[in-house]
Amino acid sequence: MKFPKEYSLKDIAELISCQYIGNADFPVLGMNEIHMVKPGDIVFVDHPKYYDKALNSNATIILINKEVVCPKGKALLISDDPFRDFNKLTEYFKPFKPVKPSTSSISKTAKIGKNSIIQPNCFIGNNVIIGDDVTIHSGTVLGANAFYYKKRPDGYDRLKSSGRVVIENKVDLGALCTIDRGVSDATIIGEGSKLDNQIQIGHDTVIGKHCLIASQTGIAGCVVIEDNVTIWGQVGCTSAVTIGENAVIHAQSGISKSLESNKTYWGTPAQEARVVLKEMASIKQIPTILSKLKKIE
Repeated sequence: MKFPKEYSLKDIAELISCQYIGNADFPVLGMNEIHMVKPGDIVFVDHPKYYDKALNSNATIILINKEVVCPKGKALLISDDPFRDFNKLTEYFKPFKPVKPSTSSISKTAKIGKNSIIQPNCFIGNNVIIGDDVTIHSGTVLGANAFYYKKRPDGYDRLKSSGRVVIENKVDLGALCTIDRGVSDATIIGEGSKLDNQIQIGHDTVIGKHCLIASQTGIAGCVVIEDNVTIWGQVGCTSAVTIGENAVIHAQSGISKSLESNKTYWGTPAQEARVVLKEMASIKQIPTILSKLKKIE
């Protein structure tokens, strides 16, 4: 999310009533998820496990719950609850004002390109953008809230979604797909990509051009899938990983880390398919090896 104008570090600190480390006039241009941040953006972090990742990201303002050494050229916002305060900033700067609850299957704020076909019983949420020559089959939902929660003593707090969904030209979406809107940016399906039925795409995930994804695949939030990737059925993918261009993922694989380009993967956790197949072939030889050893004895 880009702010309508440049703000100072002091301005932002006053909005959320927190302390800051850095020049009071340090420029703040927006806020975003960690894999999408650019210089001038705020990113939040509230767990020591991810401090280094946030501090070394492209973000130049880190909303954090501990006073740490501030990296050169950056600034800190010190908050007792960064999750809460990120939500406050989302509410204050929400780019699509007003975002009212949907009262129709296709929102009046959605933009739909030429020659695009939307079958009955779809839901197209606020500020969704659909390009030209797109086909969306029945029961698909574009623009549901991000599945992003923080555990509290009395339940769960939801990270508020102010982003949108962008479907580029010549995309086909099967029946009963669900594509969540971004938290602070856009969930994007790239030009020419084809999605089968019953596929879940999480918030702020970016799918490249000419990707092919088979049914019952679940992609978590903040994933980057580069161009020409093929993902077969029932694959599960954790958040915040990158799948390199031209990769092929065999059915029922589990992706737990980033995968390199131009390779074929299989298994849980997903590994290069040829390596897994060699290992399986070796395991099958164990009974024969044991039998030979017994004869020697």
